[in-house]
Parts: sequence; structure tokens; C-alpha cells
Amino acid sequence: MVNIGHIPNAVSAFQFLNPPHVLILEARFYEDINDMMINGATDALTKVGATFEKITVPGALEIPTALQYAAQRQNGRAFDAYVVLGCVIRGETTHYEIVSIESARGIMDVSLKHNLAVGNGILTVENVDQALDRADKSRQNKGGGAAIAALSMLALKQACGGV
Repeated sequence: MVNIGHIPNAVSAFQFLNPPHVLILEARFYEDINDMMINGATDALTKVGATFEKITVPGALEIPTALQYAAQRQNGRAFDAYVVLGCVIRGETTHYEIVSIESARGIMDVSLKHNLAVGNGILTVENVDQALDRADKSRQNKGGGAAIAALSMLALKQACGGV
């Protein structure tokens, strides 16, 4: 049984026969916040010897479509796991709810359809201070947490006989 908790040193528990190849999909809408999350994610992936590629999309609503494209990739090395990163900050309209709910639903739909190991690191917050607290590697490190979640799901998938 694979049991990886959300702990700072969780990456040391992963053992893969081959280094995983991971795609990081980032919605680049809030650049400073995303830079922090990318830093946390790449640090966690590097610690397990994973290789990774990064694709940038305009916003969180575009992530499910990009994930679908990547899952159907025909050229280049296939991805073993996926880390999705972004930030949605509540504003004055209902757009926040639409983006938050639909991006999460789309990511889940694609991951189930294609049997993907995905770590979802899209922040849904009330304000910039909350986003910074969650993105900062020295605080909540949600980028690193999303990478750990993706690796954990990959380990579980492999333990269950998945490709």
C-alpha cells in the first residue's frame, strides 16, 4: 500500500524504477504568485530526480484543455504525472466561482478520462495576502504540495498496476 502524507519530507519516501517525467501546467495570470509556486513544485520534483517540462496558459480556465492536449501527446516523451498551478482571487463578480469550479471540474474530468496522476495546485483565495501565504515555499508551499500530490498519485497508480 502506498501511503504518502502531506509532510515536508514526503518526497524522500518516493521510490520509482525510472525517474518520472512530469508536466507542469501553469496559469500565468498572477506572475509573482506563480513564480513562488513553480519554485516549490520544481524543488519537490528535483528532489526525487524527476524530469519536467512546463507549459504556460493564460488562465485557470485554459488548464483543463491544455491537460487534455498533453494527455493525447503523440510526439516526445509521454508524461508520467501532471502538476497544475494557478491562482484565482475573488473579485467583485461571480467570475471567481465560475473559474474556480469549472477549472477544477475540467481537471478532474480529464484526469479520470485519461487515467492521469494529477496534483492540483490551483489556489482559490479571497485576497493576495492569502495567495502569497499559500504560494511561498517557506510557508504553505502549495506548489510543492501539488508536486507531492502528483508523485503520490503516480506511486499509487504504479502500485495498482497502472502504466
